[in-house]
Amino acid sequence: MKHLLFALALIIGMLIAVSPACAEDSIFSEVRGGVYVHDIDFWSFDREDGSDVNAELLFVSPEFLDVVWSPRPHMGVTVNTAGNTSHAYTGLTWEYDIFGDFFVDGSLGLSVHNGYLDTDKTDRKSLGSPVLFRIGAAVGYNLTEKVNLSIQFEHMSNAYLANENEGMDNVGLRLGYRF
Repeated sequence: MKHLLFALALIIGMLIAVSPACAEDSIFSEVRGGVYVHDIDFWSFDREDGSDVNAELLFVSPEFLDVVWSPRPHMGVTVNTAGNTSHAYTGLTWEYDIFGDFFVDGSLGLSVHNGYLDTDKTDRKSLGSPVLFRIGAAVGYNLTEKVNLSIQFEHMSNAYLANENEGMDNVGLRLGYRF
């Protein structure tokens, strides 16, 4: 419960910090934040413990990205509450309404982390590279015109460009606020 309260406080803090800059002609599009289950057993296997707190800022899609279906640039951070691997990331997010107030999104980008590159520790991942590819997917629901709730999945790995590549998968619940 304290992790959820911390995540909500982080979201509110981000809103307060960027709200003055979010006038009509702002570069900011949305802020999202929430809590994740860390290192689930999906594409990779589960080694690390703890919960994650996530915060993400999405920008308005610049016109030059119209040729690739207008994704929104994003930047974010996911912090592990047990002292295991945390990461900061950036990339592009494509979002599409599917029916009613439901939407899906997908993201692609890069992540830098504070985890191990190569370790014999059985409770930590060997990620092989300090920079990882990051993909994500979400299914969400627009609670109001400005507020949404989504289930987010993210996977990070070096795509076998390094010898070690245990990868990491996280899944969680996020609250979003559109400016």
